[in-house]
Amino acid sequence: MTPNAFKSAGHSWRLFCGTDVIEQNLKAAVTRAGAQRAMIVCSPSIAAKTDLPARIEAALGDRFAGIFDGIEKDSSYASVSAATARARELKTDLLIAVGGGSVIVATRAVSIFLSEAGDPFDLMTQYPEGGRPVSPRLNAPKVPIVNIPTTPTSAMNRGGTGLKNPDLDHRMEFFDPKTRPQAIFIDDGALMTAPDGLILSTATTVFAWAVGAMSLDAVNPLVAGDHAQAFRLALDAYRRLPDALDDPAPRRDLCLAAFLQNRAEDDGQTFVLRGPYASNYACATALHLEYPNMKQGESTAVVHAATIRLAEGVTSAQAQGPASALGVWRDGMDVAAAAEAVAGELEAIYQKAGMPIRLRDLEIDRDALPAVAARTVKIFNASGDLTTPEDRIARSLAILERAW
Repeated sequence: MTPNAFKSAGHSWRLFCGTDVIEQNLKAAVTRAGAQRAMIVCSPSIAAKTDLPARIEAALGDRFAGIFDGIEKDSSYASVSAATARARELKTDLLIAVGGGSVIVATRAVSIFLSEAGDPFDLMTQYPEGGRPVSPRLNAPKVPIVNIPTTPTSAMNRGGTGLKNPDLDHRMEFFDPKTRPQAIFIDDGALMTAPDGLILSTATTVFAWAVGAMSLDAVNPLVAGDHAQAFRLALDAYRRLPDALDDPAPRRDLCLAAFLQNRAEDDGQTFVLRGPYASNYACATALHLEYPNMKQGESTAVVHAATIRLAEGVTSAQAQGPASALGVWRDGMDVAAAAEAVAGELEAIYQKAGMPIRLRDLEIDRDALPAVAARTVKIFNASGDLTTPEDRIARSLAILERAW
């Protein structure tokens, strides 16, 4: 393509945002999808500690089929299999994901398992020995999905799925754009059900992605607008959030920032994880998998500054973008000075939000870092920019050592 040319793509979606949007719009969204038997998919805590299932059942009336409330942390394969069996039992024709990223991702897997005839282990991303990972095409039409997030998460509007399976040395990964939701409900009451620690963690991931996006260059005008607005929303909301945990507004703005980040990718931008000032997704995810008690936000924050300090081949424009956005750019700065200023500012922001900035503070043994680095070669989203597994492991270990 010529330098000033770009391409853009989109998909069908409806977004409802505000107070009581479940009561006002959910039944119409289910009806619009042609569904008669909608099933809620959620975690035990959503079912036991919130009024969301009751609100949804009341809103749907005769279109409510039932609930599966056993989705486990990190979207376990076992809980997804149980949810799929429950959906078949109820003759479900639409799935309503209610919760954070684990539930939303799990619901995509339920839709795949309900719709595809193949064995899940054949449908998932394959990692051939010595070769590049391959994600099989999933061609069957999918059971439609409606998402009601309780936390700000980029998972709310994506087509990738990763399931925890302790019998494997990596996640079960699937990709199908047909599992994107037909509607998203950013409901104030739903957002307020998330515990403070969880909301701060998920907000960290959204904010880190927004910072990374500001280091991307050669964006088209549609992408530039989405990134700029996503960053403005995320930065302001993330800074306010620790002192405004009883206010739905910052949570809502962080959800909208995550939505805009996803839309920017649809409009033709390189995957935001490729930005030189993005947190290292492979390292963060590997830490999260190696230490299940560590949330994704904590693992993202703890490697972000180290990734920036070790970034190579960064142009002046790429360095100036995040530095200017964070208010730390000064005339005459070189790339190294800008990187240090951004890294230092991020550490200060993360600390104020209660996030860790050193692995040693999490009581992680330095001798364990090679095992974490080895995990990064089987994380599909982060594998495309390196030529060999050895390259991935070496880079990951350098980042982890710097973050320790």
